[in-house]
Amino acid sequence: MRESQEQPTSTVPFKFKELRVYNSTEYLWGNHKKYRQVFDRFETAYIYAELSVFNKRFDEADWSLHVNLKCFRTEEKGRQEVCSLTIDKEVSKFDAVVYLREGWGNQKRGSFWKAGTYFWEAYIDGQRVGSKYFYLIEAEESSLDSDDRGSNRKSRVCDDYLELNSVKLYEGPYDDVTADDRVYLRSFASQDTRYVYLELEFKNKQPAHAWQLELFTKFLNEARELKGHVARLQQVEAGQELIKLTAGWGAATPNLWRENAYTADIVFLDSLIASVPFTVGDEAQVGFPAVLLPGQKRGTVLGAEPEENSTFEDIMAKLDALIGLQEVKKQLRDHAVYIRFLQLRQERGFAMDTGIEVHSVFSGNPGTGKTTVARMMGQLYKKMGLLSRGHTVVADRVDLVGEYIGQTAPKTREVIESARGGVLFIDEAYALARSNDDGKDFGREVIEILVKEMSNGPGDLAVVVAGYTEEMSRFLDSNTGLKSRFKHHYEFRNFLPQELSQIADYAAEQLGVHPTLEAKALLDETITQAFRSRDRSFGNARYVHDLLEKAKVQMALRLMSRDESGTSHTDDALSTIQLADVRAIKSIRSTERPAIPVNEALLAATLEELDQLVGMESVKSQLHELVRLVRYYRKTGRDVLNAFQLHTVLVGNPGTGKTTVARILALLYSALGILERGHIVETDRQGLVAGYVGQTAEKTTKVIEEAIGGVLFIDEAYALTQSSTSQRGDFGDEAVQTLLKRMEDQRGEFFVCVAGYPDNMESFLKANPGLSSRFDKILRFEDYSAEQLLEIADRMFRQQRAQLTASARTHLESYLRFLHKFRDAYFGNARTVRQLVIDILRRHDLRKAEEVALGGKPPSVKILKVDVEHLKLDTRELSIQRKRIGF
Repeated sequence: MRESQEQPTSTVPFKFKELRVYNSTEYLWGNHKKYRQVFDRFETAYIYAELSVFNKRFDEADWSLHVNLKCFRTEEKGRQEVCSLTIDKEVSKFDAVVYLREGWGNQKRGSFWKAGTYFWEAYIDGQRVGSKYFYLIEAEESSLDSDDRGSNRKSRVCDDYLELNSVKLYEGPYDDVTADDRVYLRSFASQDTRYVYLELEFKNKQPAHAWQLELFTKFLNEARELKGHVARLQQVEAGQELIKLTAGWGAATPNLWRENAYTADIVFLDSLIASVPFTVGDEAQVGFPAVLLPGQKRGTVLGAEPEENSTFEDIMAKLDALIGLQEVKKQLRDHAVYIRFLQLRQERGFAMDTGIEVHSVFSGNPGTGKTTVARMMGQLYKKMGLLSRGHTVVADRVDLVGEYIGQTAPKTREVIESARGGVLFIDEAYALARSNDDGKDFGREVIEILVKEMSNGPGDLAVVVAGYTEEMSRFLDSNTGLKSRFKHHYEFRNFLPQELSQIADYAAEQLGVHPTLEAKALLDETITQAFRSRDRSFGNARYVHDLLEKAKVQMALRLMSRDESGTSHTDDALSTIQLADVRAIKSIRSTERPAIPVNEALLAATLEELDQLVGMESVKSQLHELVRLVRYYRKTGRDVLNAFQLHTVLVGNPGTGKTTVARILALLYSALGILERGHIVETDRQGLVAGYVGQTAEKTTKVIEEAIGGVLFIDEAYALTQSSTSQRGDFGDEAVQTLLKRMEDQRGEFFVCVAGYPDNMESFLKANPGLSSRFDKILRFEDYSAEQLLEIADRMFRQQRAQLTASARTHLESYLRFLHKFRDAYFGNARTVRQLVIDILRRHDLRKAEEVALGGKPPSVKILKVDVEHLKLDTRELSIQRKRIGF
């Protein structure tokens, strides 16, 4: 381990390798010493430094090395030099690695070195090349008297610091396993074992002061050959009663451990604390190893699971101690009592018509305790003899579904087998059934495997699926056999504010902090506000834990800004959250928005453009109302963005001006200073939905990023939620979910306008429970009247600088009244008028082209009755006419 290092230039004849520390002159294999960083001061005479460098002139030439080794002790005022040693060494060209060893101290143990933090520094030719820290520790109440010091007493020295409470073994990946998900074993399967971990718990016998613990774990095979070696250096804090740490050795893939008998030796202060034997064979066995302590011939199991000795009522008492969840607790207790009743009947010889049902559905919002209760359920089932191990394996879609054909089944079965004997908890299970006709999604394969497992599998497994209430209902309906396999449904409601306050107290205790009365009052107020404004994504207990962690961070920033060294802070100051710390969180959350003034010129021009539109009196009225309201909010200093979301639904038949108004809305929001840019990004289903799993979210996110600072306009939005049996692989739901999350996470940064036909848009808003709550403004566009259609036609002709004669206008008006009278759901409104105008102008141009060819006057745009006579007021031609002039 190198604390620091400054590498010399490439012209020097050496390269720094390592600086190590030891206190025993005994040689080990490979020219090694007993390297350590922690020493008991009373067993230490000399402390040695070993400097090693690579010889860059190996096999070329001899040369001289000039080294200076310095030892320092760290103190509050800085560092104090302990010694400075100079060494000149002739380096042979036959030495690939050069070692220099020097020490300092006194021949009498315990007479020179005092408890504290030290470090060696190495200099070569005046250039600092490396440093290494080491620590001298001292037991305040030693089991040794002064006469006993210096004798062979290493194991007794260890007893002054530690008492081994518990040793457990488990298997896991390189980055370890969380405490809740560990499955403790006494033997391992060679084909499945990656890293073998030891979970160690000690009693701290020196709680009065902080000290350094250095623990070595050596993995040996049956022939006592070293398989692996792990060192752990950890500071034990003052007042800390228990010391917990893990040490593991292995490989990322299960190809390292062969079938053999192994031992893990635990060493502290050069003394063996315990030997832990375990085997690696064909199958893993759940349990705890028999630990061999020094001087004992028989192994002892240390720290078996508390649940092993606990009763049914002990586990139920733990459940009852959980905050809130009253309905769940009662339901689970009733379920447990009924199971005991069935078991009693079975013992008395009653026939069992069906097995005891253990599979459950947990529905509710995040942070409501679903995972915690699932773990307790596993312990209960184990205590009642329904499960052999009682552990819990947490999985989600990513853990179960493969990316390619053929990957999903083995992946799912591997997770199921890892949960065998316990609970398989599938979080957000509804993600396995994204769409009823999604043929390209492998989540349905997982569902089929689960149904088969719960129907006629080997058993010894409880499956718990969890997620939002409505989504879980759809999930259970996605497979005909799925709902019948789950007999128990538990609804986890949101925690109440008073319950969240209790959870905050628990979270503070877990984080080692305590808020002042004022800070706690503000925390409770913040929690209550969050509860009132909650939606289905409200984090409940997770939100509270996150809030306390942020308060602790603000406490740290406040204290360290005053004194970075920390020497002036008392223990009470280091654990007390002040009112200012909670206020700092609130200031972080209220991100300041850019202060953009109202653009009066743009606002006036936009409103004028709006007012010039034909009809739409209701829409115009609502938008003018919005402008007045925003002006009032700005004048009174109120927050416009949090007052209303401004996400808008535009409902109306074709050609009623929805797209035009959406563009005006973007200009309006920009003029009012609500949006930073005020642009509009127009898209539809094709612009948001991709054809393969995982691509839709990415495609939708890209479109949203383009719309930040402006308006995202989604035309015919109902196409995102409409499913068709002929269209397999529909990922519209994924686009909707991505859109909803960004609308919530980036509230006020962009606005969404969705448009479509009335009936279809009503179905669209009901397709997802989050859609209707996100849109607080609905603008309805009515069909134009016959008079308004004529006015639109007049404007279009004027834009083309064309004039209608009285007879032509009369005929056109009659035809528009005729169309309006017999219109249906496909009537195009202004779009139909536009097609009529284009058709009339084309006929005029053809007539003028013939006159010019015959030597007539140059063309002039004057529409005669002959140009509109082809528009017949005959219902028999209406469908044909509409096809020709419509879409």
